[in-house]
Amino acid sequence: MYTGTLSFDLLLGDVHSLKQKRAVIRPIVAELHRRFRVSVAEVGDQDLHRRATVGLAAVSGDAGYLAGLLDECERLVAARPEVELLSVRRRFHGEDDE
Repeated sequence: MYTGTLSFDLLLGDVHSLKQKRAVIRPIVAELHRRFRVSVAEVGDQDLHRRATVGLAAVSGDAGYLAGLLDECERLVAARPEVELLSVRRRFHGEDDE
């Protein structure tokens, strides 16, 4: 079994309230979940208007498939014009990890 996580540090564009922030983040989270069937949520910077941290996790029996899935998720977020992807933290855990 392999588990992979991504943590996206996002800078939001013209956002001036938490309500506007939710309107930007919610569709990204929903699309990641719908298209890739991963667990995903806003996990940090909830009190900041223009910053967001989104976390994602997935599990697979195939390391290659999981790596490709994480790559696709990262590309989807990077391609969103309403956010700037500042950084991505990737963690990959396999059967040999203790």
